[in-house]
Amino acid sequence: MEKNYYVCTGCGLLCDDIEVESEKNIINKVYTACRVGVAHMKEVRGEAGFRVDNAPVDEATAIREAASILKNAKNPLIFGLGTSTDEAQKLAIELARKTDATLDDTSSFCLGPLVEALLQDKIKTCTLDDVRNKADVIIFWGADPSDSHPRHLSKHSYFPRGSEKQRGWEEERTAIAIDVRKSHTAKICGNYFFQIPPEGDAEFIDALIAALSGKLPKTSYNYPPKKILELANILKGAKFGVIFAGLGLIYSLKDMEPVFRLMKALNEKANFQLVPMVGHYNMRGFNENLYAETGYVNRVKFENGTVKHGPEYSVVESLKAKTVDAALIIGSDPLSSLPRSVSKNLLEIPVISIDPCETLTSKHSKVYINTAISGVESGGSATRMDGIKVSFKPVVETARLSDEATLKKIMEAL
Repeated sequence: MEKNYYVCTGCGLLCDDIEVESEKNIINKVYTACRVGVAHMKEVRGEAGFRVDNAPVDEATAIREAASILKNAKNPLIFGLGTSTDEAQKLAIELARKTDATLDDTSSFCLGPLVEALLQDKIKTCTLDDVRNKADVIIFWGADPSDSHPRHLSKHSYFPRGSEKQRGWEEERTAIAIDVRKSHTAKICGNYFFQIPPEGDAEFIDALIAALSGKLPKTSYNYPPKKILELANILKGAKFGVIFAGLGLIYSLKDMEPVFRLMKALNEKANFQLVPMVGHYNMRGFNENLYAETGYVNRVKFENGTVKHGPEYSVVESLKAKTVDAALIIGSDPLSSLPRSVSKNLLEIPVISIDPCETLTSKHSKVYINTAISGVESGGSATRMDGIKVSFKPVVETARLSDEATLKKIMEAL
């Protein structure tokens, strides 16, 4: 019986204090992790497997077939990678360049615009350690970390005592929730829950900016001005304020311009930073790795040594327009997650699925390679939701190839 500390790759927090008991290469107990992390690390796994046309094959056959699909495609799509290591992501970018592929990830329809703004220094940000040690006002905007990132409030944002917040949440922190529903996080925030209608965020931002300037705030949905003025007064008193921006905020806005204006107004009165509530453990890593290579965080097309960028190169638009003729899906399940009107076009082209889990996409793939779970069965590095680099080692051994090893073999076979 051995006991060690590991990093959990169950979400974008990348908690690094996980205690595991394992025996005979089987994880028996997981301590410190949340319910999501425990389930992630104790997931039952079978033997490594390779399939072509849903028939079992050996590794060499699967790799050869995958390489053949990419080699024969005029415009392949490479999509996913939010649950792959930095090392695998960099190989995927290299593969996309080599095959003149369209390359995208889930951030193109979620938090990508926010991460891009942070990388371009358009918005102030901070680390989760800064939040724990300094934050006195925390806003959860369109986010419910109590469900999506269960250790967020206890480990980083609200409940823990920090170096400059020794008395903790009882006396030194104010938690605020702005959302369309009374989530579990909103319940914790108590009287500081501000419920707005769906797609009402832009108007609420305008009203809040007006209140910060001492003007009477107004919205078309008649939100009580007194409550907005009360919120503005709390925010103006913040010594170290943080907005945790979730999908609820992003999906409500047409672009990030209202967020830019709000952050500018807040920092004229107080001190505010913003951190995106990244879900997949290495989505931000993909954005940063692609940005370093191309200057873009997603939605790129490699062509004859050049890089093109635009909405037409997103996974959604590429499939809708049927501009791609093959797909390599890595650690993602677009047949389940994308609208049927879009995802059905994947059924018309050869698909290679690289994934540790059996998914709807893997079941309908020409080639399926069952890979190791990063952080559980294979090691590497990733980028936490706040931009901090984290390295991790495997908990148990496996016969499965890692994403990185799989991509290497495919590239060698091209």
